[in-house]
Amino acid sequence: MDKLFAKFATATARVTGSPIAFLVCVASVVIWAATGPIFHYSETWQLVINTGTTIVTFLMVFLIQNTQNRDGFAIQTKLDELIRASDAEDEFMGIEKLTDRELDVLHAKCQKMAANSHRLLEQTDAEKKSRQGARSKGASKAAVAPRRRSR
Repeated sequence: MDKLFAKFATATARVTGSPIAFLVCVASVVIWAATGPIFHYSETWQLVINTGTTIVTFLMVFLIQNTQNRDGFAIQTKLDELIRASDAEDEFMGIEKLTDRELDVLHAKCQKMAANSHRLLEQTDAEKKSRQGARSKGASKAAVAPRRRSR
């Protein structure tokens, strides 16, 4: 049953997300609006579009949610595998199950590590520039130094 629904939800999401499906919906609304004078803009005429759009919206919410859940789970599984196979810390595996407070603590830790890494990079860059500046000053002093004239 799960596999059948997953296939149905994926196929329906693909079809309903297509440009053709959008054009069909636009055409339906235009046809409905054009029939307004024929039905004298009656309550039944209004009820048709309201009922139709409500039913479609109601069903699409569940299909979209199912598709999003599966996509999110697949992405999370791929990320967990990348973490497991790399030198990254294993504490990041399964963090989607943490509470908001636990995620905040982990996020703060990541921000602190990123800030430290950024500072180290800036220090390294400053040291490189300092060394390059010292080299170029030494080269420019040699170029500017007065040359002795030979008589």
